[in-house]
Amino acid sequence: MATTEAAVPAPRRSSLIRPLAFGLALTTVLALLFGVPWWSLVLSGNRWPAPVAAIGTVLFVAAAVSFPVLMVLGHGRRLDWAARIADTLLGAVWILFVWALAGDLLRLAMLAGGVDDPLRSRITAAFTAVVAAGIGLWGYVEAMRIPRVRRVTVTVPRLGAGLDGLRVVLLTDTHYGPINRARWSRGVTEVVNSLDADIVAHTGDIADGTVARRTEQAAPLGDVRARMARVYVTGNHEYFGEAQGWLDHMRCLGWEPLHNRHLIVSRDGSELVVAGVDDRTAAGAGLAGHRADHATALAGADPALPVLLLAHQPKQIDAAVAHGIDLQLSGHTHGGQIWPFHYLVRLDQPVVQGLTRHGSRTQLFTSRGTGFWGPPFRVFAPSEITELTLRSAGQPAADVDAAGTS
Repeated sequence: MATTEAAVPAPRRSSLIRPLAFGLALTTVLALLFGVPWWSLVLSGNRWPAPVAAIGTVLFVAAAVSFPVLMVLGHGRRLDWAARIADTLLGAVWILFVWALAGDLLRLAMLAGGVDDPLRSRITAAFTAVVAAGIGLWGYVEAMRIPRVRRVTVTVPRLGAGLDGLRVVLLTDTHYGPINRARWSRGVTEVVNSLDADIVAHTGDIADGTVARRTEQAAPLGDVRARMARVYVTGNHEYFGEAQGWLDHMRCLGWEPLHNRHLIVSRDGSELVVAGVDDRTAAGAGLAGHRADHATALAGADPALPVLLLAHQPKQIDAAVAHGIDLQLSGHTHGGQIWPFHYLVRLDQPVVQGLTRHGSRTQLFTSRGTGFWGPPFRVFAPSEITELTLRSAGQPAADVDAAGTS
């Protein structure tokens, strides 16, 4: 009689390969980020005195080793002090890395011109240090300032004459986080109220953290004024914390959370559907009823009416086109935040910033964001409070960056 032995499953290679691959990738990235500026500033052909080279090396090694630990403490265990240090270090080393590479181009030019070491390498190091320090200081000021107002005119052909000139003020990616920006938040509210908007929209990523941790910073949103509606949708960062908590809190502050739903605004006999969908990552968060659902958001709306849609990510534009949306408002990209990171953003998103057309009807406006995520720097990607003026058919469209409010 034949006997059958229970098959013993072989160990899954992927369970070992994935963490090893991740660890290798992380180590490589850290080695490049910290190693390139270390080589340019400390090693190369500078021939610094031994104590100077030793101190510089120790500083770079200490920063590289402590960085992942601080990131885990700050963003894993939610310790704000660690997050502040880690985020600032990330921004600073990225700027150093970029300008160290630019310095290497200068090094090559001097090499071709016959400039020898150590002068060549010391000029390169000085260039990298001075430019990176200047860019970093400027980028910090840009990140922490009250955003400028960007004025954009958008022609929406199906918009009724009664709503011609409707003004929508867009906030997005405020990212209230480890750096307490309650005063900044009050300043943003003052600017928004000075614009006397018909609709004020917030397209997500309100905060990095729970409502309880960021209540003070978010409180000024309760003072935002709009003639017709204040509307909000979730971003991906809400799903790192408590998305439902932020939806409930925004309702308590007097806003209309457009959690896959819509409302109608009207003036002088013309109507506009203002709809919102959850972020595209919502379905993976495990929260019942959270997903980007355009059909539910538009259920019951008259298909003859124009639709203004709030959706956090530009990548959600394909679904907007499929559902005949007239204008989608998004954020998420931060305009790249720290140059030249926008090239990497473009690999993931169809648009980095500005007004674009998709299909025969749908337009997309992507804001560079009102706040910043993580590193407190903005380099060649200024933050913005956007004032969009919607015009009916026959009115010209224009994208105008106005001198902002400081």
